[in-house]
Amino acid sequence: MKKLIQHKNYTGFNGYYQLVLPLNLEMLIPEDDSVRLLSQILEGLNYTKLYKAYSSTGRKPAVDPKTMFKIITYANSNNIYSSRKIETACKRDINYMWLLQGESKPDHSTIARFRKDYLPEAIEDLFYQMVQHLHSIGEVKFENLFVDGTKIEANANRYTFVWKKVVNKNEAKMFEKIKACLVDINQSYLTNFSVSKDSILADLEQVLKYLKDKQKEDNIEFVHGIGKRKTQVQKFTEQLKEFKERQEKYNAHNRLFEGRNSYSKTDTDATFMHMKDDHMRNAQLKPAYNVQIGVESEYVTGVGVFQDRNDIATLIPFLKSMESNLGRCYENIIADSGYESEENYLYLEEKQQQSYIKPQTYKIWKKKSFKKDISKRENMKYDEDKDEYTCHNGKQLKMSGTTHRKSATGYRSEISIYECEDCSNCPYKSKCTKAQGNRKMQVSKTFVKKRQKSYENILTEKGILLRVNRSIQVEGAFGVLKSDYNFKRFLTRGRTSVKTEFMLLCFGYNINKLHSKIQNDRCGKELHEIKAC
Repeated sequence: MKKLIQHKNYTGFNGYYQLVLPLNLEMLIPEDDSVRLLSQILEGLNYTKLYKAYSSTGRKPAVDPKTMFKIITYANSNNIYSSRKIETACKRDINYMWLLQGESKPDHSTIARFRKDYLPEAIEDLFYQMVQHLHSIGEVKFENLFVDGTKIEANANRYTFVWKKVVNKNEAKMFEKIKACLVDINQSYLTNFSVSKDSILADLEQVLKYLKDKQKEDNIEFVHGIGKRKTQVQKFTEQLKEFKERQEKYNAHNRLFEGRNSYSKTDTDATFMHMKDDHMRNAQLKPAYNVQIGVESEYVTGVGVFQDRNDIATLIPFLKSMESNLGRCYENIIADSGYESEENYLYLEEKQQQSYIKPQTYKIWKKKSFKKDISKRENMKYDEDKDEYTCHNGKQLKMSGTTHRKSATGYRSEISIYECEDCSNCPYKSKCTKAQGNRKMQVSKTFVKKRQKSYENILTEKGILLRVNRSIQVEGAFGVLKSDYNFKRFLTRGRTSVKTEFMLLCFGYNINKLHSKIQNDRCGKELHEIKAC
């Protein structure tokens, strides 16, 4: 039987199909398709920084960088994040072909290289240009900023953790072993070597140099293998070399911690955090990033990626980044209780921004059990002129001194210490304090004052409206990004690449949000009104 030859070109099989007009893709794209809006907005951006990322002497890019940015942004707006899936879409989807405008279709490696090597240089500038465009068309007014954060899993193995506590513990144990080893060396060779924690590597290097000279002086040959007897010089040398290697390893770990308590070996920028959507539902720690966004009028107007597990330390750098990129500050900052701190309150006051931050004790204050608790400062009478509190028994708690407390960010707050004049024979002492002597109480006057002001702000009619909108807008944005867009884990590694990836996602989200508002005649609506019960 004659063997048939299979050809790689399949066009010969299509003899029954006739070429049909139109060939122009413009006629196939609906007039109200979001791809037209995306192209129009991105066409108006300034791509100077993106073009500068390319070498002026290198080969011409296969696809124009501006066109490539349009392709990737449109892919993110349609929940396509893989470079291989984007490549397939460029070959089969008419919307992507329309964006290419006859340019050659990029392969997956070109897309991945563009996203990793070139886009990080310009993505932040392009994102905030998009925010300025929303401002120019009246969608964003830089008035109310709703801030929130979420933890998104990093592209790292779950069991590659390095813990700072374990590293410090092992480093301390090794330091004691080094001191014991140097004592033996000093006794053996009548030397006076010592070691300090600040110059441990230099001290070890000095001792190793002495042992090397001793080896040459005594003409000692180091031996290896079973049945060979090692000299004392060789034993000391090998032991100190091992200590030196371990210390270099510990130093590398400490440099990577950067104020954190852990990091992942797979992605050293990722920190191990408790995840809400843990697959085993046992609060398992996973390598993740703390992603912060600021939302106004349902658009994401600010993005920050942090390594801190809590939100308190992220607010100030996040707002500073937004101010630097936008050239202006928001009037009102609305956030939940996770952002409350004296440092944050003072920063907002300095920038003349109104704080609508819910106090951490907001829910507790409403409980009857709290209002009946005589040990709480809030339930004591305070005389501002005399600067003293009056307890349930009518005794005065007067200021006896001050101390200072330092936060994780380095901020020092002043704490006033109040002590009761006499707690002896008090019938309420068991309910007021567990102290053996007089009741003592530590109060940060500045924090109490700023917390009260923010508390009063959120109780106003405007404050209630903003708090309701915070839960709708910023938490709603995260809900769409994580559930509707199915973005629950980063594809890239490293803080820079992760930030680029998330900004692209928010870029696509903003385009879709504007498209939705235009089609549903909702443009210009900033806040959701409170529905009457």
